[in-house]
Amino acid sequence: MFCEFHARSAFSFLRGASLPDEMIIEAAKLGYSAIAITDHGGFQGSAKAHDAAKDCGIRAVVGATLDLPDGSHLPVLCTDRSSYQTLSRHLTDLHLEGAGKARDLTRSGLIALTGDRDGPLVRHLLRDDKEAALAAARQLVSTFGPDNVYVEINRHHLRDDGRLNRYLVDLAGHLHLPLLASNAPLHSRREGRLLADAFTCLRNHVTLDQAGALLAPNGERHLKSPDEMRQLFSDLPRALENMRRLSERTGYTLENLGYEFPDFPDENGKPMSKPDQTRMMRDLAYAGARDLYENKLTKKIVKQLEKEIDLIDRLGFPGYFLIVQDLVNFAKGEGMLCQGRGSAANSIVCFALGITKVDPINSGLLFERFLNENCDSWPDIDIDFPSGELREKVIQYVFNKYGARGAAMTANVITYRTRSAFREMSKVLGFPVSVADRFSKEGSGFRHFDEDGTKPERAAEFENRMASLLPPSHPRLKSLFRLYDGVLGMPRHLGQHSGGIIICDNRLDAVVPIQPAAMPNRTIIQWDKRDCEELGIVKIDLLGLGILAAMQDSIAICESRGKPVDLAKIPYDDQGVYDMLHRADTIGTFQVESRAQMATLPILKPMNFYDVAIEVAIIRPGPITGDLMHPYLNRRLGIEKPDYIHPDCEEILARTLGVPMFQEQMLSIAMKMADFGSHEVDELRSAIAFKRS
Repeated sequence: MFCEFHARSAFSFLRGASLPDEMIIEAAKLGYSAIAITDHGGFQGSAKAHDAAKDCGIRAVVGATLDLPDGSHLPVLCTDRSSYQTLSRHLTDLHLEGAGKARDLTRSGLIALTGDRDGPLVRHLLRDDKEAALAAARQLVSTFGPDNVYVEINRHHLRDDGRLNRYLVDLAGHLHLPLLASNAPLHSRREGRLLADAFTCLRNHVTLDQAGALLAPNGERHLKSPDEMRQLFSDLPRALENMRRLSERTGYTLENLGYEFPDFPDENGKPMSKPDQTRMMRDLAYAGARDLYENKLTKKIVKQLEKEIDLIDRLGFPGYFLIVQDLVNFAKGEGMLCQGRGSAANSIVCFALGITKVDPINSGLLFERFLNENCDSWPDIDIDFPSGELREKVIQYVFNKYGARGAAMTANVITYRTRSAFREMSKVLGFPVSVADRFSKEGSGFRHFDEDGTKPERAAEFENRMASLLPPSHPRLKSLFRLYDGVLGMPRHLGQHSGGIIICDNRLDAVVPIQPAAMPNRTIIQWDKRDCEELGIVKIDLLGLGILAAMQDSIAICESRGKPVDLAKIPYDDQGVYDMLHRADTIGTFQVESRAQMATLPILKPMNFYDVAIEVAIIRPGPITGDLMHPYLNRRLGIEKPDYIHPDCEEILARTLGVPMFQEQMLSIAMKMADFGSHEVDELRSAIAFKRS
């Protein structure tokens, strides 16, 4: 059993030089049973490491590196959920309140490693201050307990390794502390040293020529094979044996996170039971349906209501629907235009609760696209609000209702893209700023492969761009490409998601650290939306839509002029609107103002609202790459006859002339022709909807 307990990833911004999943995959290849990603200041890379570790069959130990007031760095590891929650709250305190107000970690159950040359012990030994190192070790023992401090030993083939490690061994013996062998890797493979050096330059605001002793003396800070580590520490077998013992103590993973979505409160603010929430949702849904259908609840409507309510109850989601409705009701109470979008429109419960505006019964929408029996994730309801101050009111309503430590926005990982990658790496190599400026301008006529293309494609594009900037014989051109190519897609920092917000039933800061966002009065968690989805954390999207803000202002102007507008009474058959669409006179008209839309409108000539829906859908990546646009237009113009694939598909595809334009049609075909059940339909939906984030 071989483990590494002090690895850092690229989410230790400007320190680690490999992504968390790269570290995990390489560790698995080398035969590790566990690895701890201890990123600086939090768990930014832990979720991705956990996800990769599940696929690789090894364990991702949870930990972090704390920045101590004296400038040293202390790696700590979680042993159970309690210690994880304590560390998460401590990190939140550090980010939101500062070191002076962070909760005490004394006897927290965390395990501390003494760290590498930036750790609280070795930094004193580098100055030959043995007394200060001993005092620092005693302070760690006092805080974490004698059984929870491990003296870390590194051997990176440096001149003073022997002297430093001899004292560390003596200190461990003097204080009866266990030794722990570690290579403290910053990158997965040896060749990652080049990028690690570049990050060192950026972190210290120097060029490579100016960096000097700041750079790593060699490339030893990578993951090494168990055999290499055994040879390195052959004289300290107990330092290797303690890996196994520590592994047994650090079995906690993010699988045991303990997140729960909050229950909806009653009128006294107390959380309601699941049965009470279901009863409340049922009453509100039926009341809304009676109002929307003017008390004419047909058997079809009642059957669908009962089907959805029963499924929502069995899946344990009634509180989610009530909380989303509460947000919508707040917005409406503030006079805002808002509505749910996406697959939520397929639900009659969402329609009856006022979350969406589309009648799924009359529109023939498939509920299973939104929610089904075998769904292993929470429903996804996105809500559009007017962008700007009005949407911010809703976001602040959530923060005020659930508290500063009970709600936060999801993070958005800002990565190095073409321009930023070149600018930063050319700066490291000492190129003038003018070269980066010209590179950015040259890029306007080139394809942007970024990290999505193959390396030969990126190399070819880079060569094309550089042809007019630097001679091919420039001595640093090859190094510039290596750095540029290596940093593409690497994380630069955490931003905030455009509208994704997380709420928790108790303390969100016990689930994931919270830190300030760039915008005032907002906070973010350290994980992005994909991390949250993988870990079962529920995100509600409160999205800002500029056209809703424009509509809101327009309605207010009309009302001030004595010509009030009721959106519910706007006719769908206004011929003047369709004449405008036929002329492609749509500049400033939401959804149909792009060049592609304007080129297609005079051909398709929408005659009713469903035609407009087809017009919007047809200029989308799916129909375009699936070559569906031209067959539909040819059939609409009478050039081709409709082909329904099979007689049993005619009813499903009739309105789109045999072309499967919408996801609901694909799922309905699978259910009818292949007898797909709800689980298979959900898998098909996920496969159809899959795209790179």
